[in-house]
Amino acid sequence: MNASTEALPVVVIGAGPIGLAAAARLIERDIQPLVLEAGPAAASAVREWAHLRLFSTWGEVVDPAAEKLLAPTGWVKPNADTYPSGGDWAELYLQPLADALGDKVRYGTTVTGVSRTGRDRIVDADRESQPFVIQYTAAGGHEERIFARAVVDASGTWSTPGPAGGSGLPALGEKSAADRVTYRVPDLKDPAVRARYAGKRTAVIGSGASAFTALAYLADLARADDGGGTHGLWILRRGISGSTFGGGEADQLPARGALGLAAKAAVDGGYADAVTGFRTGAVERDGDGRLVLVGEDGRRLDPVDEVVVLTGFRPDLTFLDELRLGLDERLQAPTELAPLIDPNQHSCGTVYPHGASELSHPEKDVYLAGMKSYGRAPTFLAMTGYEQVRSIAAALAGDREAAERVELTLPETGVCGGAGLFDQPAAAEEAGGGCCATPTTLTIGVPASSGGC
Repeated sequence: MNASTEALPVVVIGAGPIGLAAAARLIERDIQPLVLEAGPAAASAVREWAHLRLFSTWGEVVDPAAEKLLAPTGWVKPNADTYPSGGDWAELYLQPLADALGDKVRYGTTVTGVSRTGRDRIVDADRESQPFVIQYTAAGGHEERIFARAVVDASGTWSTPGPAGGSGLPALGEKSAADRVTYRVPDLKDPAVRARYAGKRTAVIGSGASAFTALAYLADLARADDGGGTHGLWILRRGISGSTFGGGEADQLPARGALGLAAKAAVDGGYADAVTGFRTGAVERDGDGRLVLVGEDGRRLDPVDEVVVLTGFRPDLTFLDELRLGLDERLQAPTELAPLIDPNQHSCGTVYPHGASELSHPEKDVYLAGMKSYGRAPTFLAMTGYEQVRSIAAALAGDREAAERVELTLPETGVCGGAGLFDQPAAAEEAGGGCCATPTTLTIGVPASSGGC
């Protein structure tokens, strides 16, 4: 890298929790960051699940370097033992952090491509000495370019949810049924959303924390005065086993364990019926306009009014196509990281803390961080992402000793051991990904405090 390239900023894609923490860590290392955020404010994706509560406490979702950056502004950290909602996280921490970063964060900038200046993916000559060029669409729709010494992609996976189809492709008819299908946990405190599901029969496809959340929400609605007739149909691609509902009371993240117990109570209480071994092949409409799910084996389920698809998320790699990335062929995660996060072996509490070495690619000084680094693997913890960017910043500063040092201890899931969280390989394909979250209230015989990763 030449002197002129070293003077360029490190571009961080995404002003979510991990992207903003990356900026704070870079500043701590006297490296200039520039954060490009597609949304109009910090944590735009988090704001879309503002009604959900994190599994982790405030003490676990504030990055230490970010806290130091906020201190001169008079920011006061919320009670470390309480659980923030997504809205709390965005408004009480992430937006103030972005404000403290000032003009180092640009909003309304959608990255459309990243490459080496004057070098497409094929060209070898003098490649590593060239700065990166980042092309983006700015507010107003015009295209711009900026140059960088390194790139940290912390854009997450929220914008690319998995489909209902059991083969990884959208089910036949899924797209044309978009008016009755959602890929988010419904906010049933919103009157319009509540009216959409009240008294209706709703299919929930998935077996991860997001599906647990939706089942618990629907059960609460069924018991409410305005929810008579509300019923859930839980669609699982595998059978129900001892690990289906998570770690329960053995989970060292108590709120995460409580969520699984709430989902079990919803089924046991008759608020939802479970359909096992069902892989959706098609979504059809009956004569009344209701949806009929058809299995790949030909089974046809009774009609439902709504479908909630919670089958995890996928990384959007399209704008990185001119870079030489080393990705696992299954998880689409960095090659060295993939064995550590394989959902057939690990939960978010059994992933060994990792950093720049495991996140590196054949393209030097490019890193995928946060949920984006996990590819299709679920159950990411914010603490893991903070450790990632601490290590990445150290590596970019040339401090290899600090980059390779482990500075994180994770809580255990309580269901790991043997084959781990998922005792059948099929479980990984329908587990909800991302920073797992739960309802702000769970009233089915479990503690009200609950939370996300």
